[in-house]
Amino acid sequence: MSTPRPSRPRLVAGVDEVGVGPLAGPVVAAAVILDPARSIDGLADSKCLTEKRRETLAGTVRENALAWSIGRVDNQDIDRLNILRARLLAMQLAVQGLAVLPDHVQVDGNRCPVLACTVEAVIKGDQTIPAISAASILAKVTRDAEMTELDARYPGYGFARHKGYGTRAHLAALEELGACAIHRTSYAPVRRVL
Repeated sequence: MSTPRPSRPRLVAGVDEVGVGPLAGPVVAAAVILDPARSIDGLADSKCLTEKRRETLAGTVRENALAWSIGRVDNQDIDRLNILRARLLAMQLAVQGLAVLPDHVQVDGNRCPVLACTVEAVIKGDQTIPAISAASILAKVTRDAEMTELDARYPGYGFARHKGYGTRAHLAALEELGACAIHRTSYAPVRRVL
């Protein structure tokens, strides 16, 4: 009589995205499978954390998670697909990039990407589910860093400050300078200056 092998624990990934509302730059999603043996204190919705705290936690997540991955969709694809489809594609890419594939995925919000495993949408999941909070943090830190780099390439718009969101300063720069290569031409404030 053979001894049954112990089954591995069910792997659940948390997924969240940032960058739906900005007038410029990519939409970025992250997928994270946390290690149950290595809990991470302080995980929360990235919007509720200071920039310094987010960066510290992002490093801790990268070091301690079983797996993590980033998916991004650039502004040209956002314009081609529309933001909803681009957002779901970024989530798909993040999950597909995981080194360990999950059995189940929990997504922040009310829409689910099509995946090879079961998936559920969790409203305010970034506030209640640690793996989604971790994904929220990684996505935000990754996108913010990219927008800061793009600020040097496209000076005058203030991308390092507002990260592409439609702030008064950004709208004024759009009026003065016109759109640049990373602006989303399907968004009304950008379309108006073209």
